[in-house]
Amino acid sequence: MQCKVKILYFWIIILFSPSFFGQNVSFYKQYNGRFDFTFIGNTMNLGENNVTVGCENIVVTSSSTTLNLNSDFIIQNAYLYWAGSGLGDFNVQLNSVPISAQRTFSNISISSGLHYFSAFADVTSQIISTGNGNYTLSDLDVSQTLINESGYCDNRTNFAGWAMIIVYKGTALPLNQINIYDGLESIPNEITINLNNLNVVDANNAQIGFIAWEGDANLSVNETLSINGNTLSNPPLNPANNAFNGTNSITGSNTLYNMDLDIYNIQNNIAVGDTSAQIQLTSGRDVVFINAVVTKLNSQLPDASVVLNSNVQNCGSRSIALNFNINNFNCTQELPAATPIAIYANGQLVAQTQTTSTIPIDGSETLQITINLPIEIIDNFTISIVVDDNGSGLGTVSEISENNNQATSPLLSLWATPTFNTLPPQMTCNQGLTKGTFNFFDYSNLAISNATDTFAGFYETVEDASSATNTILNPTNYTANTTPKEIFVRIENQHCFAITSFLLQTKICPPTFNNYVSNNNDGENDSFSIEGLRDIFMNFELEIYNRWGKLIWTGNNNSSDWDGIATNGLRLDNLNVPEGTYYYILKLNDSDYPDPLTGWLYYTK
Repeated sequence: MQCKVKILYFWIIILFSPSFFGQNVSFYKQYNGRFDFTFIGNTMNLGENNVTVGCENIVVTSSSTTLNLNSDFIIQNAYLYWAGSGLGDFNVQLNSVPISAQRTFSNISISSGLHYFSAFADVTSQIISTGNGNYTLSDLDVSQTLINESGYCDNRTNFAGWAMIIVYKGTALPLNQINIYDGLESIPNEITINLNNLNVVDANNAQIGFIAWEGDANLSVNETLSINGNTLSNPPLNPANNAFNGTNSITGSNTLYNMDLDIYNIQNNIAVGDTSAQIQLTSGRDVVFINAVVTKLNSQLPDASVVLNSNVQNCGSRSIALNFNINNFNCTQELPAATPIAIYANGQLVAQTQTTSTIPIDGSETLQITINLPIEIIDNFTISIVVDDNGSGLGTVSEISENNNQATSPLLSLWATPTFNTLPPQMTCNQGLTKGTFNFFDYSNLAISNATDTFAGFYETVEDASSATNTILNPTNYTANTTPKEIFVRIENQHCFAITSFLLQTKICPPTFNNYVSNNNDGENDSFSIEGLRDIFMNFELEIYNRWGKLIWTGNNNSSDWDGIATNGLRLDNLNVPEGTYYYILKLNDSDYPDPLTGWLYYTK
């Protein structure tokens, strides 16, 4: 956030010498916590190239040194750099393990056309596995370059060597911030490094370290290293006027020919509250290549960051439930409770909350909040959660970095519930006791009002429709034993579903007659059956007459169908009537059918 001080994130600005063209030294890696650093490495030069004759013979292909860290320290990372004259040798061995460059740097003299190189490899796993002991870098060979191009020897810029930055941690170490910068920049005449946006909270034991190549002890023309206008020195190893003189301030060696591994205390050159520092390197004659810079400053600051874990929407609702983590990783101080948090939708503030507890170093807190979107936000919106934001873009906590305070969702839309058409009842004839058979297959299309929605099934209960279980499998021939009966329809879109319903109803239809009776027990037409009569017209009366108008049989909903036997009149012996034509009168006794239904039927044995 623009209003707050950005802590210990360094942009390095290099002012180029007009005689060389190289690669900017720039920020590479940062560590926050109980960390410190050291250098190890060794030259491939057998003597200083400024005074030794026959330079191609004094650069060897391997050299060794020893790592001896305190047993309480744990290696965090190890970065190997090697450099030399020429276009580059990018495949070497470290303790007989082949190493290939993962990054490379180059520098060229504009006036002479001579090239110089540096290479980088992350060797953390090997150094952790090996630990303390002897390290030998081999197969670094620049001899052919020196033999084939005499300019390196003539200019006394023949060199090769290797170095390693080792970052380690320990429970007894103070809370520091370690920054590593690398590239391949050259002096003469001057390099100015501006370290901006600092917030020095404690200058005690502040340090700066350099990996530099090709410095000569016997060349000390205006060769200085300063910070904030104050010249740095470490006499007698590093005089104020000869900063790059082939020394190793960790081991105290002054025979690290043509390379420097130097660490300077700068606690007296910066002050609590400083927000910037300037480093200046000068050399009037000696060509020096700066390969890496490491800074260590005491830092006690949190670093709030946010991770959006999930967002949960409800269908047809403008509310969204957010689940997110506020982290305090890569930091050197607790993040205080009540650190403000702002939630934005399409850049519009929609909710505010805060951390509920103090978040420890490397700790995290999980929070939830439900937001309600403004009415104007419907589709194509994002949700952003910003920690250390009071709702106006302003923060209350000084942090190590202000570039990781926000988490933003992918593009979202509200989850709309599907709409549907109102479905009319479906009618069919009463088959008895309100039973009916229905075909409602077409309702699967009639229910949908939005072409992007899909039909998901018919169901007998709303519970089944809600859970999408027990789908009706026979919508073209569905029997409802009693009516009215409600049928439920499930409609779905990408996220949501809706349920509508319609009624199955039966109506009383006119009965239909079988006008032929043959009582021969063959299972066909054995009685005078009337479809759509029984259990529908509950109070019907049926009378059968012979051709002379004599009543021979009466029946109702409680009697059996007439099977050709007379039960009234002269024939009372319950014998079959003679073959012939008979006449019926059906009184339905229903208000919709007030008139009797009459007709002829034929009986045969």
